[in-house]
Amino acid sequence: MNLNIGLEGSSITRPPFFDGNNYSFWKTRMTIFLQSLDYQLWHIIVNGPRMPTRTIEGVGSPKPENEYNDNDFRMLQLNSKAKHVLFCVVGPNEFNRISSCDSAKEMWDLLEITYEGTNQVKESKISTLVHEYELFFMHDNKSISDMFTRFTTIINSLKNLGKSYSNQELVRKILRCLSKSWTPKVTAIEEAKDLSTLPL
Repeated sequence: MNLNIGLEGSSITRPPFFDGNNYSFWKTRMTIFLQSLDYQLWHIIVNGPRMPTRTIEGVGSPKPENEYNDNDFRMLQLNSKAKHVLFCVVGPNEFNRISSCDSAKEMWDLLEITYEGTNQVKESKISTLVHEYELFFMHDNKSISDMFTRFTTIINSLKNLGKSYSNQELVRKILRCLSKSWTPKVTAIEEAKDLSTLPL
């Protein structure tokens, strides 16, 4: 038995490492990690840093550094902190890919495009996954837990690409795709439960 399995996940202070494999898994974990570390870090990564500006006679321009206030320095520091976190969680190949980026947002977006593709590629992936979702069914020789693992892999992949279904749609889909041996239980669930509030 490999005693190192799961050691990375045993610390809530250690960010998930990305070695170029299983990007969607890392992205989900990294999103939650950044939000838990400091939600403003996540805000900077999604929206980009707010560069200090000043307005003179109705015209905005970059603020000189000697005019920065505490809030300006805080925003710049957050961008540097977000960049530092991202540098710390990637392997050498990904480091080389993102090292020339000026902001954490650029770094995050570059990784996203590299591993998820452009909008056209994303749409193609979504289309493929939606097709899998629509044709999904339980194999007769598989357990309910195997089926549920396959199902959640599809819906989580879709969610990572920006396509999600309501809980009610997912519950109805699961009930419809169960094998015939489950028909009595499905009928009992549908009659006894409110499917609009039943958790998946």
